[in-house]
Amino acid sequence: MSYLKQIKVTLQEERADDAWYDMNLRQLRKGKVRFYKVKDFVTGEWLFKLCRDTELGKALVKAVKCPAGIRFAQLEGNTMVFQASQKEGLLYDIISLTQADKDDKLSRKIVDTLEQVPPTIRENFTTQSYEAATGKKVPGKHWVTLSKSEDEKSMIMLFLLERAWTLSDMTLDEKMRTLQQQKTFTAREQKREIDTGQTWKCPICGDNFQLKHIEKETKTQHALRHQKRTI
Repeated sequence: MSYLKQIKVTLQEERADDAWYDMNLRQLRKGKVRFYKVKDFVTGEWLFKLCRDTELGKALVKAVKCPAGIRFAQLEGNTMVFQASQKEGLLYDIISLTQADKDDKLSRKIVDTLEQVPPTIRENFTTQSYEAATGKKVPGKHWVTLSKSEDEKSMIMLFLLERAWTLSDMTLDEKMRTLQQQKTFTAREQKREIDTGQTWKCPICGDNFQLKHIEKETKTQHALRHQKRTI
């Protein structure tokens, strides 16, 4: 779960009664709507709109605002649909992965085998065949994820994993290393240690210590640093 822990999902607004246009049904639907701000360590910052259609028992995750770039611009307005499975309380999503051609034009491919499902999805989410999840057999619909109907955070993460992470030019390990380097650099920048020029001598052992004034982002501290003896 270490990769997913680097995705920060924050509820921004909740509307108990709102409306949206369902592209599949080609009609306006009404229900509860929530907006989530997401900070993703792989791709950047997003704004998602999550619509709950209680009448049909499904949820829609829509990318309202995407990170900059020609690839992500094509995902703006993209919607992922989670529908009721045959197991009560679980919604399924047909796994399809976004891919880009040499001209950065995007398309999506439904995975044919479980091995084609990215490891991050297999390791962190329940995956099943379409038939096992729905009780139906439809050509071309092979593998799905299952999410708890109330787990909106997981639905948003699945949008990122299926639609956005596949477009990154860097591997997840490379992104993690870059993130750790940035955190280390920031931590060093936020700490300033100043030598006060004052010393203190231990009355027992006779060792000398330098008094340091330390400034951090939220507080100020003082510390005694052992002064090396000169021969």
